[in-house]
Amino acid sequence: MLLLFIGFSVQISAQKVAVLKYNGGGDWYSNPTALPNLISFANENSNTQIAKDPTSVAVGSVDLFNFPIVFMTGHGNVFFTNEEALNLRNYLISGGFLHISDNYGLDKYIRRELAKVFPKLTLQEIPSNHPIYNQTFIFKDGLPKIHEHDKKAPQGFGLFYEGRLICFYDYESDLSDGWEDASIHNNPEEVRLKALKMGANIIEYAFKN
Repeated sequence: MLLLFIGFSVQISAQKVAVLKYNGGGDWYSNPTALPNLISFANENSNTQIAKDPTSVAVGSVDLFNFPIVFMTGHGNVFFTNEEALNLRNYLISGGFLHISDNYGLDKYIRRELAKVFPKLTLQEIPSNHPIYNQTFIFKDGLPKIHEHDKKAPQGFGLFYEGRLICFYDYESDLSDGWEDASIHNNPEEVRLKALKMGANIIEYAFKN
């Protein structure tokens, strides 16, 4: 995958993913077993060859451009400086992809900060016929429910830039909880499998687009 960044191109490895490190006090580092488990599942089932050990990357770092997809989660506050918001914007419009998983309590903060990144864009609910739900694994009803918080239906939201989905936000689903080791949340295996399949779809979609 090739990212174009402010007049020059940055060649990145399509076989690396990262967790987004942000300020504000939210626990960006939560669910530590989630991404390694998802990587293993995707490599086994979705024809990927992703490095098994994900790294972390700061939202304001130029290193962000080394990854075709970055994952973001947490329970609390998120804060982007203007410089960080601009860096994330440039990354996304240059071909990068952001997956945000609300680990409960993130919603009001991430919506505020995404408005800094893209003041003219709004999160849109993604219909079940969108390709992100129809990769190796098919989700006819859209985003699966993984972890219960407020007895609300799960919703998959997205930011679209010039017709391309650049950010996928799972709300009231908590996909990343489902990726964690089975002993942590005691989710039934069928629920964990749904979460892993949806996560593999997100990776597959990001690598293709």
